[in-house]
Amino acid sequence: MRLLKNIFQEFKTFAIKGSVIDLSVGIIIGAAFNQIVNSLVNDILMPPIGLVLGRVDFSELYLNLGEETFESLSAAKTAGAATINYGIFINNFIGFLITAVAVFLLVKSINSLRKKEEKNPTSSSTTKSCSYCFNLINVKATRCPFCTSALEIPDKKQ
Repeated sequence: MRLLKNIFQEFKTFAIKGSVIDLSVGIIIGAAFNQIVNSLVNDILMPPIGLVLGRVDFSELYLNLGEETFESLSAAKTAGAATINYGIFINNFIGFLITAVAVFLLVKSINSLRKKEEKNPTSSSTTKSCSYCFNLINVKATRCPFCTSALEIPDKKQ
């Protein structure tokens, strides 16, 4: 019984940490973003591409592995035929590319903001970064409270 109580307490501590909540919010936003990307691919991008290629609906492109012929992918699925659905794969691949580009641009913009912040520290700043563990510490510190590394002696002017 005590073991279960300890496990529950550890789980409670784990669940209420900020990083778990941040992860949960990220998953929810990611799922919503996935719906937007799927709609962009299926409803905005693929119809004009299909029109240019001769009224091709990519989601209906498939390769029937049996000998029987079907009018559409849905008819083949209803009949239980074995198919390779390469049109759906094309749609999903385009969705993946759009998501990858969006994440890349997001990360790139966040990194550029961080670089600008590092290049332009405020002159009245009371903190600096430890040169060993990179945690923020007081500018007058001679030893890092996080990694306990000895730091250079601060200028007397500060």
